Amino acid sequence: MAKKKVRQVVTLESSESSYRTTTTKNPRNTTARLELQKYDPTLKKHTLFKEKK
Repeated sequence: MAKKKVRQVVTLESSESSYRTTTTKNPRNTTARLELQKYDPTLKKHTLFKEKK
């Protein structure tokens, strides 16, 4: 029997530019919105990315 798919795709947007990227998260374990330090190729540096709905 197959397992139910729990992970969902979320969109992350840079706080300093309009660059967006996607990732997955498990909403059962992480109920809050994601905030990750990732590389922004438009600015060529690491910036804070926040989850958008």
